[in-house]
Amino acid sequence: MSNPNSPKRAYALERTRNIGICAHIDAGKTTLTERILFYTGMIHKIGEVHEGTTVTDWMDQERERGITITSAATTCFWGQRKDEGVYKAFEGVKHRVNIIDTPGHVDFTAEVERSLRVLDGAIAVFCGVAGVQPQSETVWRQATKYNVPRIAFVNKMDRVGANFENAIKTMREKLSANAWPILYPMGAEDQLKGQIDIINLKGVIYSDNDKIGSTYQIVELTPEQLELAENARQELIEALSNVDDEMAELFLEEKVPTVEQIKAAVRRATIANKFVPVVGGSAFKNKGVQFLVDAVIDYLPSPVDIPAAKGLDPDDISKSIIAEPDDSGKFCGLAFKLWTDPFVGKLIFFRVYSGSIKKGDTVYNPRTNKRERVSRIIQIQADRREDIDEVFSGDIAATVGMKDVKTGDTWCDEDRPIMLEPPSFPEPVISMAVEPKTKADREKMGESLGRLASEDPTLTVCTNEETGQTILAGMGELHLDIILDRLKREHNVETNAGAPQIAYRETILQPADGEGKLVKQSGGRGQYGHVILDVAPLERGKGLVIENKVVGGNIPKEYIPAVKKGIEEAVLNGVVAGYRVIDIQVNILDGSYHEVDSNELAFKMAGIFAVKDAMKKAKPILLEPMMKVEAVTPDEFQGDIMGDLNRRRGRIMNIENKQGASLVHAEVPLAEMFGYSTAIRSMSKGRAAYSMEPSHFEQVPTQIQAAIVDQKK
Repeated sequence: MSNPNSPKRAYALERTRNIGICAHIDAGKTTLTERILFYTGMIHKIGEVHEGTTVTDWMDQERERGITITSAATTCFWGQRKDEGVYKAFEGVKHRVNIIDTPGHVDFTAEVERSLRVLDGAIAVFCGVAGVQPQSETVWRQATKYNVPRIAFVNKMDRVGANFENAIKTMREKLSANAWPILYPMGAEDQLKGQIDIINLKGVIYSDNDKIGSTYQIVELTPEQLELAENARQELIEALSNVDDEMAELFLEEKVPTVEQIKAAVRRATIANKFVPVVGGSAFKNKGVQFLVDAVIDYLPSPVDIPAAKGLDPDDISKSIIAEPDDSGKFCGLAFKLWTDPFVGKLIFFRVYSGSIKKGDTVYNPRTNKRERVSRIIQIQADRREDIDEVFSGDIAATVGMKDVKTGDTWCDEDRPIMLEPPSFPEPVISMAVEPKTKADREKMGESLGRLASEDPTLTVCTNEETGQTILAGMGELHLDIILDRLKREHNVETNAGAPQIAYRETILQPADGEGKLVKQSGGRGQYGHVILDVAPLERGKGLVIENKVVGGNIPKEYIPAVKKGIEEAVLNGVVAGYRVIDIQVNILDGSYHEVDSNELAFKMAGIFAVKDAMKKAKPILLEPMMKVEAVTPDEFQGDIMGDLNRRRGRIMNIENKQGASLVHAEVPLAEMFGYSTAIRSMSKGRAAYSMEPSHFEQVPTQIQAAIVDQKK
């Protein structure tokens, strides 16, 4: 490939890093981001989450609750550094690092999903005390799905009970990660002084006089530290030789690899997703962050180090197209996030995969077959905006003014249309009815909810046809609570909300056939549609599959799309209790038509009737969302908590003992988990905690199904 860099580009592609910081809630992601921004000179005062002064937690709701709700993008620059001596902030801008700080709470998992879709690398943050936690597993799976290389940062090594070795052990056991330390914490708890550099066999000690951690010294290791470092270095080389051919060759020849050779092997293995370098430190106590950013530069990929983005030809989806990271190539980008800004309107965050785009250019959207003009290009610094004229391959930026855009849309050059894979999002598991408090709020509420739903792919807004109520469906109680809070603060809409409801689903247990016929004759032209089909159950997670098996033209080809539309509409309201039907296959088998009276509407209605007819014969059942629950409790309360989970129809999966505490893993129906935070506190005198995340859908017991059906009636 020719030089992929445009002469106008300020930072070469090879010196660009697009990274995300992701982890379980409260592992220290936002604190770490704040430190990185400070040490790279982007901010001049360190903010704290507990004080509500961090850059990336800029929403009022984030600052009040001390959690990240929306992923925030920011850019910083990192210079090359000397190898030894005492030195402060770095000079000479060499690398550009685009960072996305993602939420840790399971209700906002979609933010992590869409961020990882467009990132080249990630820092996975783990708590030095707890190690791998439930949401750590979720974000790890998401990163694996999009093949994102990772560095692990074991944070909070200053806390009582911190255990670096145990954190790495849990990574290997629970995540199957090939994780090995490259920067070992020097000391732990209140004795944490710095880091032991395993590759260079040096120590890094942070000055106790410098409270902000910008001054440190490279020192020789003590004999005990040197022994630890040499053993860890040998284990690192052996681990690398198992996944890297060049290192394996040196190892077999019994040659001692140089520092450069080890670093090159770590980089190759990390980018290939065969190896995870681990760094220990404490973001809050300002120890080890600078060397973590060094590791990001040394080991995480630039846009040219990873495979080029693959997409499909919109005119022929069997044909794949490559979008090379080249500034002179045809433009290709992915809109991965929408956000309504009170000052500039609808912001669309996008990642450029190929080519470049200037202010005033037009882009083509294959989903809508429309062209749109890029009126402004904005560089995002969390909640600050900076107008720029042009973005290049590998950049992350935002624009405003686009009308018909959805999360996951591809923008490209009309001469070379391409559709990139959009991020995928989980199903909503909880819903509630909302109504406006006043007549004035009624008009604004629909428009405001429409805006929020366009930003958030896991929020769905619909109207209950029977009651006329507006129904919000989302990922959890906190998710819906934040939405109502945003309606009030950002859109000035006051609402009353009903109690949260479970988003049940319906499916079938056995195959069945069905017939649907619409025959209407009321003078003049009539309506005639006739469809015969069968339905069959599918595995969980397969969704709806429709196949046309009509032969002989009994249903003309032009009416098949109408039949499919009818089937898609029919499964929105099942026959048990009116919930959406999932995981079924529908085969259109036969039918008949009338040369004069048949039309699309008649066949659509016949499709609906046929599905309803088949569903009634196919043993329809109700499914409920199951949650993966992890309760952490002192041993003395373990029995009470397990008994309570059993009473909630939960299944205890396994129990772990960890430093005087019990970790109870269970699967519990979401319907039984309302108000659990209060219950677990009262059972344990406030000493137990829990976390939960959606797991899967499961059949509702017969008695409970009958009660739900009666309630719906």
